[in-house]
Amino acid sequence: MGRVLTFLYGAVAYAAFFVVFLYMIGFVGNMAVPKSIDTGAPSPLWYALLVNAALVGLFAVQHSVMARPAFKSWWTRFVPKPMERSTYVLLTSLILALLFWQWRPISGIVWDVRHPLVVTLLMGLYFLGWATVLYSSYIIDHFDLFGLRQVYLHLCKRPYSHPPFMVRSLYRFIRHPLMAGFLIAFWAAPTMTAGHLLFALLFTGYVFVGVAMEERDLVRFLGTDYQVYRSQTPMFLPSPFRRESSTTPQRGDAP
Repeated sequence: MGRVLTFLYGAVAYAAFFVVFLYMIGFVGNMAVPKSIDTGAPSPLWYALLVNAALVGLFAVQHSVMARPAFKSWWTRFVPKPMERSTYVLLTSLILALLFWQWRPISGIVWDVRHPLVVTLLMGLYFLGWATVLYSSYIIDHFDLFGLRQVYLHLCKRPYSHPPFMVRSLYRFIRHPLMAGFLIAFWAAPTMTAGHLLFALLFTGYVFVGVAMEERDLVRFLGTDYQVYRSQTPMFLPSPFRRESSTTPQRGDAP
C-alpha cells in the first residue's frame, strides 16, 4: 500500500506540473486563462515591483536550492528518496501557481508590433519556445525529470538508476535547449508591457544564475567529461564553429 500511495503522490505531482505548464503558456501569452501577465487590478508601481520581485525570488530560491546535491542529501532524511523529485516538482508547481495568482500587472507599452506578418512570426516563435521546452525534457527523460519514473520504479520494486544523458538532438548544438526555449517564449511578444518586461528580465536573470549553479554541479559530478562538452558546445546560441563532442554528460536537476 505504501508503494501505491507513493506512486499516486508522484502522479498527482506530475499532473500539477502539467496543469501549471499549460497555464503558464496562457499566462505569459495573455490567452485563454482567467488571470494573465497583463490582467488584474492595478497597483501602485512600487507595490507591484515589490510583490512581483518577491514572487520570482521565492520561485528562484526554492527551485535552485532544492535541486542542489547538498540539500537533497539532507532533505531525503525526511522525505523518502522515491518521493524526493515529485516533492520538488509539486512545490515548484504550487509556487508558480501562487505567482500566477498574485502577479501584479504594470501598465505601459515598451513595444507594440502591429504588422500582421511580424505578429505571426513572433507568435510562431512564442509557441516554438514552449515546444522546445517540452521536447528538450523528453530528450533528457521527461518522466525522470518530473519524478514519475522514480515512483513507478519504486512501485515495481525496481532499483533506481540515474538516466545517462547522451549528447543528441538539440544538445549537440547547445548545452541548455530547455532554458533557451523558456527565454524565447518570455521575449517573443508582439506587445511588450512594462509588467511583461519585468517578468522576462527577472526570469532571464534567474536562468543565467541557475544554469551557472547547475553547471558547477555537473562539473563536480562528471569532471573532465562535462568540461570537454562545455568547451565544445555553446550555452544557448548554436555556433557555426562548434566542434563535435563525443562525451555523454549526465543531466542536471536545475534550474
